[in-house]
Amino acid sequence: MGYAEKRGDYWRARYKIEPGKYGTVQDANGAKVEFRTKREAKRAADEAEISGQRPVGPTSRMRFGNWANVWYERQDLAASTMQNYRRHIEEHLLPTFEDRELASISSVDVNAWAKSERAAGYADASVKTWRATLHLILADAVDEGFIPANPATKRRGRGRRVGRSRSRGPEKAITTALGVLLMAERAALLSGRDDEFTALVTLGFTGMRWGELVGLEAEYVRPAEVRVEWQLYELDSGEMHRSPPKDDSRRTVAVPTWLTGLLRAQTAKRCTCHERTYVFGGHRAANGAVRETLPKLVDVARRAGVSTGTVSAVLNERDSVAAATREKVVKAIADLGYVRGATSGTLAAHWRRTGFATWLFQPAATGRYPGKAPRPVPILGEPWPGIPVRGRNAAQRADACWVPIAPGLTPHGLRHTYKTMMIELGTPPVLMDEQLGHLDGSVQARYSHTTPDMRRKLTEGLTDLWTEALKARAELSPSSPVTILDELLRPRSSPKFLPTEIKRRLKAGPSE
Repeated sequence: MGYAEKRGDYWRARYKIEPGKYGTVQDANGAKVEFRTKREAKRAADEAEISGQRPVGPTSRMRFGNWANVWYERQDLAASTMQNYRRHIEEHLLPTFEDRELASISSVDVNAWAKSERAAGYADASVKTWRATLHLILADAVDEGFIPANPATKRRGRGRRVGRSRSRGPEKAITTALGVLLMAERAALLSGRDDEFTALVTLGFTGMRWGELVGLEAEYVRPAEVRVEWQLYELDSGEMHRSPPKDDSRRTVAVPTWLTGLLRAQTAKRCTCHERTYVFGGHRAANGAVRETLPKLVDVARRAGVSTGTVSAVLNERDSVAAATREKVVKAIADLGYVRGATSGTLAAHWRRTGFATWLFQPAATGRYPGKAPRPVPILGEPWPGIPVRGRNAAQRADACWVPIAPGLTPHGLRHTYKTMMIELGTPPVLMDEQLGHLDGSVQARYSHTTPDMRRKLTEGLTDLWTEALKARAELSPSSPVTILDELLRPRSSPKFLPTEIKRRLKAGPSE
């Protein structure tokens, strides 16, 4: 094999051409390559000898920016992956390395770049992801012979201030079955409809990914299971791209019958962008005005404790409404600052991830709207848990605010919550992996299989958790402003059976 030869302040790579004859690694111009370390020289010599005396080293003066463009065009990956690679390259790699020759980039340069990214306020996990992209680009440059070694390679544990164990890191926020229920109720109050209640309960009791929930098609909701076939991924252009789930994790998720009842009771939405019928649709105007939190008709109805039809009758000055009821509605309109027609507009076909997480999920979990100075969600305390106050002077018109339920929780954190629930219920690992769409490549997993009895025990355990959550919620207040939850809280209703409202919707059949 080849060897490294010390020559003053550099090393040169020597490789065997034939018995008794050695050559030196050269660049495309025929000049010998001067390596900074013995290790780089030895590696280049070995590769040159193995590849039939192919010169290995900086064979050209290729710049990183040019090579990154070539590298990107060669990729043929999912649209979401291509989008992420492009963002990593354009926003984080090119500003530092674009005009640098590949051969001039050293491990010291890469480490200095990573340190500067962290100093700029980016999370360690983000910097790690960008460095992985840089490593891929430079690894292919090594294969092409542009550089002898990959300077983005980092030895495990080298230069780190924290422990080497991958399991160590910031605490991951999770919640309980009751926490899922309470956040789902708040999300429905914030959106003004039942859809978000069902959506959050589905995330918490199935462990589906966000894109899989948004892309759940009505035909895949079955009596005791949900089939995950597709996901919708939002691209930078705003397009919702329909693609297989992450890592092609198509699967059948076992779910309790009460949950499939909630899902099947949803009014199906057919979108024009994919010409398919989805269980869930967007909750804000299609023009992207997700930040507009003006009071809606349903907010007035909930505040007054009447139906939306009654509110509409009052607004239209019909004589069919009793005087006492009319007074309650008028007072609710004044309390909330409702303006008729102020919230008109066509709903977006699908949820936007950022809008949902920022303006529905986070306020529901923390009780605070986001921003540089997060502010409490202003509410009118009656009926419990309170009706969000919207529009101008909302804080002055409110008389209460929500307390946190699960600070730091994210929509993805509900997958962690679901996994924790399954562990508490004693679910076999093979079934947990199947439910979450994970793949265990161990020998034990190869010889393990799920059975109908395993799924039955899991769904029964989830039903018990849901029952206890409903009981705990009923102790806080026996009713709810959210219609679908109010049905579930009625004394004679049971989570094992469908409430009256759900039965009515199912009998009517899904509408588009």
